Amino acid sequence: MAQPPILSWEGLGLQQGGRWLFGGPDRESLDLHVGPRDRLALIGRNGAGKTTLLRLIDNRIEADHGLRKIKPGTRIVFLEQEPDYSGCDTLMDYALGGNDTPALHEVEAIAGQLGIDMSRPAATASGGERRRAAIARALAMEPDLLLLDEPTNHLDLGAIDWLEDWLNRYRGAFITISHDRTFLKRLTKATLWLDRGNLRRKEVGFGGYEAWEEQVYAEETRAAEKLDARLKLEAHWLERGVTARRKRNQGRLEKLWQMRAARAAMISTTGTAKLKLASDEEFKSKSVIVAEKVFKNFGERAVIKDFSLRIQRGDRIGIVGANGAGKTTLLKLLTGEMQPDTGKVEISKKLSGVMIDQQRSLMEPDRSVRQVLAEGGDWIDVRGIRKHVQGYLKEFLFDPKIVDTKVGTLSGGERSRLLLAREFARTSNLLVLDEPTNDLDLETLDLLQEVIADYDGTVLIVSHDRDFLDRTVTITLGLDGSGRVDVVAGGYEDWEAKRRQPIEAKKKAAAPAEKTAPAPPPAPKSNKLSYKDQRDYELLPARIEELETAITKGEAILSDPDLYASDPQKFANIMQGVENARAEKEAAEERWLELAELVEG
Repeated sequence: MAQPPILSWEGLGLQQGGRWLFGGPDRESLDLHVGPRDRLALIGRNGAGKTTLLRLIDNRIEADHGLRKIKPGTRIVFLEQEPDYSGCDTLMDYALGGNDTPALHEVEAIAGQLGIDMSRPAATASGGERRRAAIARALAMEPDLLLLDEPTNHLDLGAIDWLEDWLNRYRGAFITISHDRTFLKRLTKATLWLDRGNLRRKEVGFGGYEAWEEQVYAEETRAAEKLDARLKLEAHWLERGVTARRKRNQGRLEKLWQMRAARAAMISTTGTAKLKLASDEEFKSKSVIVAEKVFKNFGERAVIKDFSLRIQRGDRIGIVGANGAGKTTLLKLLTGEMQPDTGKVEISKKLSGVMIDQQRSLMEPDRSVRQVLAEGGDWIDVRGIRKHVQGYLKEFLFDPKIVDTKVGTLSGGERSRLLLAREFARTSNLLVLDEPTNDLDLETLDLLQEVIADYDGTVLIVSHDRDFLDRTVTITLGLDGSGRVDVVAGGYEDWEAKRRQPIEAKKKAAAPAEKTAPAPPPAPKSNKLSYKDQRDYELLPARIEELETAITKGEAILSDPDLYASDPQKFANIMQGVENARAEKEAAEERWLELAELVEG
């Protein structure tokens, strides 16, 4: 029998900036019920109101209408994304401050497990240190309901593993907002989906969320088509693109796995960082960064030891490891920002790089979106192709109407997405991403995966986002803090598997031999296509190519700055034609991918 909720909101409605964020006359009021052992993922796009909902649950802000009920004695603790450390001399001052103070020994115990010195001055502490201190405070409060807003931001892999283990043993309830798919899949048992002011709940963890989301959007689209609600369909251009993007990304993942397999064939069986190719001259001609026997020390500590690697054009390199293991040092060595103590790093003179850093320091709050992207104009050059700024905004999941909005009014995730849009427009052949997934929602992560996959140059990524690395990189450079750099063809899971091999080998050697029956062969799959399917499979690639040509020609015509002024009707017709061609191309790609899966099945 289900236990009664420890907290509920009934008929919740809230206005912000003159509009209804939740509830209101045009939509249903929001209802929420939280059980004593709920493990809830709170999903929604940047700006949907996820953090605001947590604040309402924590009673930090007042609703315009609705009834909040809480079981007597229930302690709610909110781990904010950006805790306020002002007025705190040390991290411990923050942990023990406020009206509700945790026990000192509990804070010290958790801080010790997280490896954080709570006597560190708060003003000079890093983002990772501040995040650990905030976690130590929150968990030491012994909450009955824990509200987690991007808890893994700024944490290294060791701290994320620790937090996941703690939450698995935790006997209370939690609601978490996170872009970390691996974190969500491992921990959540139900999903709250905040979408256009409505809150849906399904008793499946995040692992089942994407299929549920696609089902809901498909049902809405069918209903809208039956009603011939053209305006409603136009309002859902983003939602309709979600399913298509994920299916296209499945095709990109196939390509990524092929690239990994090719790279795995080049990595020597000794496990060192030396790479080889059947044709060494061919390999050298494709190399853009070459590191040979690189050593780097800081004082007595060896940060990088005997590291060698040839990075080729088109490689996607992921760099992982605990904070302080040497990730930033390795990145600086590979980009020439830092020189090795011994050994050498040769960088192609043809490399032209763009670096997107985790500080997002280039976004000025008083500038408009139009000024950031197009210097105040209507057109932006995207790697040599001229595009209308509002059309380009749609490619990065923005409503084109925000073009004259001030950057300072955007959410943190929206500012990050705008920065990505601007930097990806620049002509370059080396892209350096330092913690690119911070503050991004899940749809934007899908988009970022897509853009990186289509990028023509080489990519270097420092990230703690395990799922993102698994979907994106061809080679992982893993640092364990000893100075050794493991080079593994594949993503984070491939690196983890390599790290587990010695442990599993020891366990296997120590365990008594067991006889196991051979696994039965897999049942054969039928991949027979109908006549129509076979025709589509054969003809669609040519049609997709025709549509790409038509889109390119249309965009070339639209790039004429005088066309709109001289013939606005012609401009509108061509713009509509390009939009129709893009829609048909997406549908054709989707159809061909489905058929390819049947053929390859």
